[in-house]
Formats: sequence, C-alpha cells, structure tokens
Amino acid sequence: MKDAAVDAPAGSAPPVRLDDFEPVAKTLLPQGIFDYIAGGAEDEAALKGNRQAFARYRFRFKILTPADQPDLSSEVLGQRFQMPVHLAPTALHRMAHPEGEAAVYQAASDAGVAFCLSTLSSVSIEDVAAAARGVRWFQLYMHPERAVSASFVERAVDAGYGAILLTVDLPIAGRRERDIHNAFSLPDGIAYTNLLGRQSAATAEGPDPFAQMVNAQIDPGLGWDDLEWLVGKTSLPVIVKGLVRADDARHAVEVGARGIVVSNHGGRQLDYAIASLDALPEVVDAVGNVVPVLMDGGVRRGTDVLKALCLGASGVLVGRPYLYALAVGGAEGVRAMLAMLRDEMAVSMTLLGVKSVSELSEDLLVRI
Repeated sequence: MKDAAVDAPAGSAPPVRLDDFEPVAKTLLPQGIFDYIAGGAEDEAALKGNRQAFARYRFRFKILTPADQPDLSSEVLGQRFQMPVHLAPTALHRMAHPEGEAAVYQAASDAGVAFCLSTLSSVSIEDVAAAARGVRWFQLYMHPERAVSASFVERAVDAGYGAILLTVDLPIAGRRERDIHNAFSLPDGIAYTNLLGRQSAATAEGPDPFAQMVNAQIDPGLGWDDLEWLVGKTSLPVIVKGLVRADDARHAVEVGARGIVVSNHGGRQLDYAIASLDALPEVVDAVGNVVPVLMDGGVRRGTDVLKALCLGASGVLVGRPYLYALAVGGAEGVRAMLAMLRDEMAVSMTLLGVKSVSELSEDLLVRI
C-alpha cells in the first residue's frame, strides 16, 4: 500500500492516530451530521462499552522470538487481504465528503482490504463498483417489500460484489437522543441513491424524523425465514451481521450463513447491549471452526485488532473512524487512517513476538 498523509487544518497538528481525526471532523461537519455519526443510543452505554471491553485485556508478550517485518495478510471467504481490517457498512458518506462511498472504496482498494457498501448509501451500487477494483461486499437491510430486497441482491451480483452482509440487529432504529435533540433529518442534496424511485413513503415529522425515514426502508418483521430466503436467492456467500449470542450464530450457520459479524451496531441500537469484543469468544467457540467470524465496534488501535484476533476473530470492521478521516481528507484521509492501523499492528506484532496473524492466540492475552 502506498504511503498516505493528510494535511491538518491551520492551527492543528497532523493526525497520528485514529482518534485524532474525530475532533478535526467535528470542526468541519455541521453539528447534526457530526452527532449522527458519533452518537449512540440513549445513555450511550453500549457505545462506551465497546471501547471499555478492549481496555480490559493486556498482552503477555514473548521475548527472543524475532518477528521483524511481520506478515499482516489474512484470508476471509477464500480471498486474501493485506491486513485483517475491513471497512464496515455505514450510511450516507456524502454527508462527510462530496465523493462519498466512491472515495472510501478507492482507499480500501489501495489498502488491499474489503469495503462493504450500505443499502442506505449516498452513491449507487453501480457507481461505487466503477470507482475501483478491490473487494467489495454489499450490506442488505431487508426492505418491507421483498422484491426490492431481491433487486438489491441482483444489482450487487451484476456489479461484481463478492458477498452479501445481512444486518439483523435493526428491525427498527434505536433511540439516538443526539438525533432527537437536533431534530436530525436527511440533509438537502443527500439521498438514499439505491432507493431512488422506489422509496417507501416516510414522513419527516415528530421528535425523530431521521429514524422515521430509516424505519420506512426496513422490514420490522425480519425473521429466520428471511435469512433462509436470502441464502436461497443468491450464490454469493451470505454473512450475518449484528448478533452477539452463540445460539443465534449456530442457527444462522445451520440456515446457510457463510460468515458472522459479531456486532452491537456500534452502540446505536439496543443500549446496554453486551460489547462486541465480550460477545466474540462464545460465538467463535460455537461456529468459528465452520465459518469466519468477524467483529466490529470500538476498534481504534492496531492493538485492538490484535486483541480481537487473539480471541478468534478472522478480522475486524471499522466504522466511525473512517468517516471522520473521510471528512478530514477524502480518500487520502481514509488511506492515511488505514496506514496508521497497519503501522500500529506491525509494530505491536513485532513487540508481541509474532510473525503472522495466524500466530495470534488467546495465550497472548490476560483479562484484568
């Protein structure tokens, strides 16, 4: 991957870690948009809990085990990636930068990682596919009209997407109080591009207009039969995103899921939900020898990635940090963010005494 750098706005230092992008993005974005990205549900306990879970682990590093120039490459669904970090599906990237999802996909492709496009994207399935040549996955929110969901899947197949991620933890939008305080709604000039011409009717009234608009595009009765239908609908691997229980993971695999993403939706849905990292081990124990298990939620450091892999994850997905980086520097910002994570991982692996991600194991961790 080529080196990337971001020029800092006047008066601020250049970012050197992922958390440095957030305060800069806050100065650049309208308050309502920043709060939409940054916020969680209700007390934001689940949002904070995702970060707190990583802090509960410390490393038991090895000595005298040369591990210079460690191999960060990893594999998911038969595809080799340059590192075990991928870009999670998030909505409406053009709220952060005019080039939106196309810029993010270009950065992911340059870094050799997967980009997952949201159903609720602001750049279309087809236009994103045309923007670069890397691995792309499509995230599906099941629409109230199954024919609309079928059309999304068919478009993703035709546009060369390599997997379908079915998000299962959003039958309705969580109660995100920052959005309520801001009376946040879809900004002028930004649209759910994939839904143009076929959006469900939605009002933008009441205390939470944005949530009402989202809920109009989501099937609140999503059930196991919908997963079974999706698996039968496409030859692409279906990854189930948004579960935290071993029994649900086993059921998903029995129905035909080819992968799992352990996730509490970044703390944006059910508040006080278990942290994704805390849920990861039981899901790995249940199905990790059958399908790849990824996780998202709270990843901000290379050491966070290594901790997740030590606990059995096949990789992690990052969400908010790349939106902040996009706001600060467009595609170059996202490239720089991914380069930071890669550098942090490489240094930490050398200090940990492991030469490849395949050597990461729970033996290297202690929970405090």
